[in-house]
Amino acid sequence: MVHLKRSGNGRLTSLLVAGAILLSACGAGEPPTAQAPEIAVVEVVQRDTRITQDFVGQTLGSTDIPIRARVEGFLESRTFREGREVEEGQLLYTIDQRPFLTKVVEAEGRLAEARTMLAKARADLGRIKPLAEMKAVSQQDLDAAVAQRDAAMGALQASEAQLELANIELSYTEIHSPINGFIGISQAEVGEFVGAPPNAVVLNYVSLTDPIRVRFSINERDFLRLSRSLAERRRAGDEPTDDETSENEVELILADGSIHEYTGKVVASDAAINPDTGTFTLEADFPNPDAIVIAGQFARARISVESRPGALLIPQRAVSELLGNFRVFVVDSDGVVSMRAVELGPQVGRLRLVDSGLQAGDQVAVEGLLNLKEGAIIRPKLVEFDEQAPAASAAGN
Repeated sequence: MVHLKRSGNGRLTSLLVAGAILLSACGAGEPPTAQAPEIAVVEVVQRDTRITQDFVGQTLGSTDIPIRARVEGFLESRTFREGREVEEGQLLYTIDQRPFLTKVVEAEGRLAEARTMLAKARADLGRIKPLAEMKAVSQQDLDAAVAQRDAAMGALQASEAQLELANIELSYTEIHSPINGFIGISQAEVGEFVGAPPNAVVLNYVSLTDPIRVRFSINERDFLRLSRSLAERRRAGDEPTDDETSENEVELILADGSIHEYTGKVVASDAAINPDTGTFTLEADFPNPDAIVIAGQFARARISVESRPGALLIPQRAVSELLGNFRVFVVDSDGVVSMRAVELGPQVGRLRLVDSGLQAGDQVAVEGLLNLKEGAIIRPKLVEFDEQAPAASAAGN
């Protein structure tokens, strides 16, 4: 062990004290945020925002016409390809015509008989009438001849009607497409007896898919919200003309999350709210020239419900919630964090409307929220909004 002299110990102590003072002085010169964590922040932006709401619905043809067997018989042919496009007037099915041809021939025979009987009655009347004028036959004989002529005329009209009916029934054995559209899978096969239960009466459907129609329902609260919004726009004279972009236009969101290329319009609605479900049903038509959408698909209708001029927006991920209260962490120019309570409006894509608590230009933290607290010091890193979802789309209730 080395023993230091007393004077040596004093000199060593002095050196240690001086070094500590020097190190302390160097540390005091560094800024307080030098060792602070770097946290991403965004600026609160202010812009006009259109608030929309999505409603779940289902697609159907703008015209869906059932193809019915209007007479009974065996299905003889099917002259289309299932799931393909058909044209108006195109032959789809034929039913065995022989029973109906027989009825036509029978009706033609009765018509010929009626014509013969009428000709005879007219001839009899032609002979009796001059004799009655000469009092060669009684008035009763003349009246009988007139009645026979009139009865023959009635029988002729009935026979003509029977022939027309027989021809109509014969025409029903050939089933044609009533419209241009797409035809589905047949409900009956060739050789099957159709036209009477339990066999198929409705053989198929032809759907007009351009435009495609979407049927969706809204609850009573949303109906009142939409009604008030439309009433306010009408009072303000803000209803757009046909050549302007309409806030009443409907967007179609498909099952894969994509937005249909064409916007649509509400074309039909119920007259009243359904008391059993408490919902109000609407239908909107969308152009569909490429047949991208077909009937029976899941879809969502997106409708504008409100416009907010100068709305304040922040990312949804900047918001934290505690016991039903919303808060954000605001960072000032010195990097000091302060917790601020906010009142929020609807969600708009990945953003959230702020009704109160913030101002345009404020910077709020968007990461590390669990580790932040009042008075903490950070190094803010300004980043842009992450708007993967469309900013004009609000989450539905």
